[in-house]
Amino acid sequence: MEIRLLTTADVDQYVHIRLQALQESPAAFATSFEEEKYTALQKYEVRFQSPYSLTFGAFLAGKLVGVVTLIQEERIKTRHRANIVAMYVTPETRGSGVGKALIGTAIEQAQRLEGVEQVYLSVVTSNSPARNLYSSLGFKVFSLEKHALKINNVYFDEEHMVLFLK
Repeated sequence: MEIRLLTTADVDQYVHIRLQALQESPAAFATSFEEEKYTALQKYEVRFQSPYSLTFGAFLAGKLVGVVTLIQEERIKTRHRANIVAMYVTPETRGSGVGKALIGTAIEQAQRLEGVEQVYLSVVTSNSPARNLYSSLGFKVFSLEKHALKINNVYFDEEHMVLFLK
């Protein structure tokens, strides 16, 4: 497995896996497939050039099978924080260590970013494998948001988690 920072040259592959993620696991993301299907290419071309946003991809045999994004807060008062978002591993590679490697890479990168002291993420409470992964890497729940997402009149709760680096 190879994990590396994605660049604008990877945008097409990223958009493909991102749209797959939004269709396959809609409750795992605040964004919907319908919201991104027409604008994703332009959105991620810009995001991949931001110094505050780092997206990593996991490749098996040259195929992108997992992604995660680390975003450092930009405001002076919150630059000590970073957020992990858009975490996704394809169904056929789940349970093989791809997710752990991606989150581990994001944490390592957060430790290298100047001033970052804590990393946040959110996870739907019904996603036990993801919750267990994050807990195993040291993330702690600090709040529960009831009805955080609503999809087709069904509510999903989210846990907000933090990992203190210092």
